[in-house]
Amino acid sequence: MAGRRGRSVSSDRRRFHGSSPRDVVAGISFQIWEVAMKLLVHSLLFACLFVVPAFAADSPKEAPAESPDMKVLFNGKDLTGWDGDPRLWSVKDGVLRGETTPEKVAKGNTFIIWKEGVLKDFELRLSFRASSSNNSGIQYRSKHITEGKVGNAWVVRGYQHEIRNESKLPNVAGFIYDEGGSRGRICLVGEQATWDDGAKAKRVTGTLIDQAEFAKLARVDDWNDVVIIAQGNQIRHYLNGRLVLDFTDNDAKRALTEGVLALQLHAGAPMWVEFKNIRLREVK
Repeated sequence: MAGRRGRSVSSDRRRFHGSSPRDVVAGISFQIWEVAMKLLVHSLLFACLFVVPAFAADSPKEAPAESPDMKVLFNGKDLTGWDGDPRLWSVKDGVLRGETTPEKVAKGNTFIIWKEGVLKDFELRLSFRASSSNNSGIQYRSKHITEGKVGNAWVVRGYQHEIRNESKLPNVAGFIYDEGGSRGRICLVGEQATWDDGAKAKRVTGTLIDQAEFAKLARVDDWNDVVIIAQGNQIRHYLNGRLVLDFTDNDAKRALTEGVLALQLHAGAPMWVEFKNIRLREVK
């Protein structure tokens, strides 16, 4: 390195020999500018090492630690505080179980509704497992429909956290479905997305988990742990401790800010679904 510096200085002396003072000054000024630009580029690259993690920190991948002030919503003994079709919902071995059979059919999608409050800004935690023959869901900030043409007395519409016993994207547990609404699958597992006001579709802004990661995360034929956190117009879904969906709903007409909590039995093929450790906390 020392030899290279020596040759560079000699070269500069030969280059400036015989030049006018003005040319010498111009040459030196150019060298100073060149060095300054290199320093600026290096400074910007160094700053990026700190800026990128700062953006990533806005969407932590791990579920937050559980707060000690969670309220238990299901006592594990009976259906106190809940209302659903008594033919289809029961308590079995300490878990809340919904089941349809060829003899006991759901007349349209039906729900068991928590009757002791409404959800606004909240944190909900529970565990579920289900059969693979059909799907289920967790309704939140939703509306109990009691008027008009409904198939049963427990129809609910609104945001739904999908429940499935599958591990291949996109048909997996965790996406947001607009139950009874016009938007269908609002936000899929793995997406960080925003639905802008008046837009016809969401705008995906990031990826949270891919197929290979989800296949390892999901527990097919076993209990899965769910955390749903809704604050204002932002909703986050966590599965087995991992953030799998981050959605912001800016649609002024269709975004939901409060409503009931309910659990679904889907019409169609016979199925069963079980829930346990259902607990809730208001987020302020």
